[in-house]
Amino acid sequence: QVQLVESGGGLVQAGGSLRLSCAASARTFSSLVMGWFRQAPGKEREFVATISRNGGTIYYADSVKGRFTISRDNAKYTVYLQMNSLKPVDTAVYYCAASTTGWGVSLLQNSGYMYWGQGTQVTVSS
Repeated sequence: QVQLVESGGGLVQAGGSLRLSCAASARTFSSLVMGWFRQAPGKEREFVATISRNGGTIYYADSVKGRFTISRDNAKYTVYLQMNSLKPVDTAVYYCAASTTGWGVSLLQNSGYMYWGQGTQVTVSS
């Protein structure tokens, strides 16, 4: 069982930055593919970014490419999401997720992940 705890959300003005963190309980963290998703009010949860076990392969949703950066520190069992140039449309609950599967297209979908955090609210004001 893997427990994930997100932190770092909050209220920020448009154009500002936030850094989300997700701490994992598992000593097997380095064997997990990690991802970030978000869910805006009234919308389905959507993919944001994913990072491979050693951090060497990363994929972003088009909507955040060039503004968000995912990274991980396997020694600290933590994955990060640096969010710059934030826009009001980025307002959502952001979720950290972990997958034990191999790298593939399933990691762009909710169903590709076995473990989820409780989420952290990000609100971007205009």
